[in-house]
Amino acid sequence: MPEGDVVWQTARRLREALKGRVLTRSDFRVSRYATADLRGRAVLDAVSRGKHLLVRVEGGLTVHTHLKMEGRWQIRRAGPPPRDHRVRLVLANAQWQAVGYSLGVVELLRTEEEGSAVGHLGPDLLDPAWGPEMAAEAAARLAETPERTIGEALLDQTRVAGIGNVYKAEVLFLRGVNPWTAVADVRDIPGLVQLSHRLLEANKERHGHITTGDLGRGREHWVYGRAGRPCRRCGTRVERAEHGERATFWCPHCQPVGARPAP
Repeated sequence: MPEGDVVWQTARRLREALKGRVLTRSDFRVSRYATADLRGRAVLDAVSRGKHLLVRVEGGLTVHTHLKMEGRWQIRRAGPPPRDHRVRLVLANAQWQAVGYSLGVVELLRTEEEGSAVGHLGPDLLDPAWGPEMAAEAAARLAETPERTIGEALLDQTRVAGIGNVYKAEVLFLRGVNPWTAVADVRDIPGLVQLSHRLLEANKERHGHITTGDLGRGREHWVYGRAGRPCRRCGTRVERAEHGERATFWCPHCQPVGARPAP
């Protein structure tokens, strides 16, 4: 599932192509909205909220989409719409068309009711208004489930929005926290939150998730995707195990705190 910075980039591309322009095509290829027609309405904005995308149009309507695991938006020059069974939505104007492939969620909402789609989310790490108050709220939400493992808690978008499997593994490595450590035993939850914000903020303008500071191919991550290879810090073998519904990666030497997964 795309990380929050990828969704932020997607919102920016949608905004650049659609904002301020009148829609000449709105092709909903999902049965629930097959008759919906937004033609003639100008797009007011396109924003991300955690891993959700909101395209607001005139008349108080919002197109809500979520990429889930395989979804993507492609921006291309205006022209004939693609004939592809994976397409779920096409929004186009005289210059550009935005094509949504394999979108996990497609909804048309009243803008005033956006809360029904995103109101459950925790503070968004890439919210333009991010500051001490939002950081404190995110830390407090994480602390509300003290018995949960920190690896699971960081992926819970109702705690803090935007962290995916890559940043979960990398943030925990950089803070020296074992993914199976109970939230109650994590010494510095605010530090985890602020590091997550800094990493997403640093990567939102570029392709790829760089957490090592090294842009070289294959050198972008500390532990994510590196199972069986030596830790970049200490040389210990990086481990991989299933954690909830997702795989996690960690260095047993650099992240010794907390319970280990059952063999």
